[in-house]
Amino acid sequence: MNSFSKIISFFMLLMSFFILSCRGSAPIYHLREDVDMSFFKRAAVMPFDNLSNDKAAGEVVRHLVISELLASGLVDVLVPGEVMAAVNELDIKNISSLSEKQIKALGKLLKVEALIIGTVEQYGETRIGNVSAPEVTVTLMMADTGTGNIIWSITLTRGGAGFMARYFGAKAETMSETALAVVREALSTLKKY
Repeated sequence: MNSFSKIISFFMLLMSFFILSCRGSAPIYHLREDVDMSFFKRAAVMPFDNLSNDKAAGEVVRHLVISELLASGLVDVLVPGEVMAAVNELDIKNISSLSEKQIKALGKLLKVEALIIGTVEQYGETRIGNVSAPEVTVTLMMADTGTGNIIWSITLTRGGAGFMARYFGAKAETMSETALAVVREALSTLKKY
């Protein structure tokens, strides 16, 4: 093999790694097939659980979800203060474990067809060798306030050091960009219906 062929082979191998590292995968989610999504006109976004080390992550991601739902035009969203007033009025202590009865009661009190419930599982920097990059993992669910059933659910992770950052020192996304991207990708699964 001459040197020109070796160089071409090396670059083809390098491009293969690059293409494979940039390859995205479709998010895996659940959406009940027997539900007409056009029925849901108003939603309340509940305070999110925060399992990350960043104390503000739950509220940051919650506000991103509210903004993206409004921007998408999927549903009208109540202001967070109204949601908290209803939670206090119904004396709900644990938002992360709402019962069917509590979901229905919140829907009736807030006059919404859906509740968006969420958990921020990861929100911070991850290290791979000497490279650091933001990583965000969220779980989002939509509950039908008429039945108390979960009709949509998704868990999604975004971030980490990509191929270019790991091997060539390219700059990774910021934490804000990563969080916004994961929320947009998650909510895009609702837009299809």
